[in-house]
Amino acid sequence: MGAFVRRFAAIVAIALSMALAAALGSAGHAPAAPLMPTPDPDQFYAAPADLAAHAPGDVLKFREKPWHVYFPTSRVYEVLFRSTDSEGKPIAANATYLLPQNHQPDGPLMSYQHIINALGTKCKVATKLYTSDPTNLILEMPGLNLVLSRGWSVVLPDHLGPRMAYGAAKLGGQITLDGIRAVKKIPELGVTHSKVGMGGYSGGGMATAWAAALAETYAPELDIVGSAYGGVPMNLTTMARALGDQPHIAFGLAAIALIGLEREYPDRLNVADQLNPYGHWLANWVINGCTNEAMFVGAYKSAGQMTDNKNFMADPGAWQVLNENSLEFYPGKPDAPVFEWHSPIDGLIPVDAIDHTLQRYCAAGVELFTMLTPTPDHLSAAPLGMFQALDWLEKKFQGQPTARTC
Repeated sequence: MGAFVRRFAAIVAIALSMALAAALGSAGHAPAAPLMPTPDPDQFYAAPADLAAHAPGDVLKFREKPWHVYFPTSRVYEVLFRSTDSEGKPIAANATYLLPQNHQPDGPLMSYQHIINALGTKCKVATKLYTSDPTNLILEMPGLNLVLSRGWSVVLPDHLGPRMAYGAAKLGGQITLDGIRAVKKIPELGVTHSKVGMGGYSGGGMATAWAAALAETYAPELDIVGSAYGGVPMNLTTMARALGDQPHIAFGLAAIALIGLEREYPDRLNVADQLNPYGHWLANWVINGCTNEAMFVGAYKSAGQMTDNKNFMADPGAWQVLNENSLEFYPGKPDAPVFEWHSPIDGLIPVDAIDHTLQRYCAAGVELFTMLTPTPDHLSAAPLGMFQALDWLEKKFQGQPTARTC
């Protein structure tokens, strides 16, 4: 597993470096259109014409979904709500809501951010739950069912947004907070006055950590008792500097990362115009795909095969995009307690960035508890901290004291 994580770390570095190279526009012709996903055929997700007239967190649409085998004692709902993208523009985002039978009115509300490594709208949590391929979701089901058994309701936002902007971290935080706002505005869901906890790991942890840091200014009205997140990439710029350009088994993840960044920042990053014919062929395979498709078509490919542009790492605007999505550089802080866990030796994410960010939080007075997992890699750390994190959140909901690092 450690060897895979090291390969995966190099893949992420290639993805970020490719995004930088793609930011250099080609002279002499107009840029190509961004590599956007095919719109979801379900009209529930279509934004209304008056979207801009709504405030962040306003409910746009609401429906109950069929009974779900993974959550046999819960009712399942879906909400479309107004949120904001990374450049301040209104978007329509969605979330799935789970209401257990033993939930009490205004009982605990948990916002859980799944790991979503995908570009296709068919890969949304709301859609994947109702397919025969719940990749990346089924691994987190034990923790979610534990939460539901305690009577907590759960909101599962599709935090990549309507453009499936894989890699856009700040976006995920804003969608998470607006998803909480939205479900609290629907009386039938029973959480109007609920206290809120947030959780997630890796990419889902990144959305959670950004939500925690943004809450003080973006959604100060929310009663957040605490946030529990692990394995969070807190510095995309550092990851980009770990440049590599050799074939890798998981290069497809690099391809979807650079495409996702362009989707969120079409005026600042230009990926499509920089791809060579082979790069366009590969991109066409993955722009509507999920994790498995990206892994399959990108196996043992490299950045050099996709583009002829050799001027990596040269555009300051692209570096700024990475900085804006690196929590280490964001000056804000959480205004509620934080439980954070990670491996002390992680081949995927820069641990120094986690340490620096948490040190700043401590200096700013944030109540923090950090747990180092007894495993030297990214993937196995996830389950080793999840259940301790949920127990910590339960104490926060009950108003009980918890251990703290600072």
